[in-house]
Amino acid sequence: MGRNLKPRHKASRRFGENVAETVKSPLAKRNYPSGVHGPKKSFKKVSEYGKQLMEKQKAKAIYGLLEKQFALTFGRAQKMAGDVNENLLVLLESRLDNVVFRGGLAPTRRLARQLVTHGHFTIGAGKVNIPSYTVKPGETIKVKTNKAKKGYWLALTEKIEKTEPAGWLSLDKKNLALTVNSRPNQNDLPKNITTSLIVDFYSR
Repeated sequence: MGRNLKPRHKASRRFGENVAETVKSPLAKRNYPSGVHGPKKSFKKVSEYGKQLMEKQKAKAIYGLLEKQFALTFGRAQKMAGDVNENLLVLLESRLDNVVFRGGLAPTRRLARQLVTHGHFTIGAGKVNIPSYTVKPGETIKVKTNKAKKGYWLALTEKIEKTEPAGWLSLDKKNLALTVNSRPNQNDLPKNITTSLIVDFYSR
């Protein structure tokens, strides 16, 4: 299974925002791209293609996807009815690892992905360990009973009372279960990704 193992802090500095989702932003001390020359002004004009490429790379970094995974997701978005811009974000948000993150069961997408691949969750009667699984409205993601009494989950139960899931999800804090009430609507979708640039990149 492919994983994006590139340093998240370097990515945050390159894109100018905290794509690592860490509590302490990498930009707090160094709000410039990494490199041996330190901060420096750049007067180089970025081409339209450069802007499109950067936006695609940023979206990949945020969701932790490799190139092929992201391209396949975009292909699915194109085949769906409706606006491809919204479809792309809905598909990315509906990934199982992202839903676990948005539901407050993991502080970062990277940890959510790890929990999924290690078999911590069930959907319905079966175990699902595929981070890219597209969660559908009406499905409930539950922490396996034999996992809920151990390590990470025991520590989480002490903090979860302050957790608020995304608006399209419901969190049963006592039973560590997430229910998908609907697809994320336009207000639920991230505002820091300019999908039109991504669409233009793949339309070249």
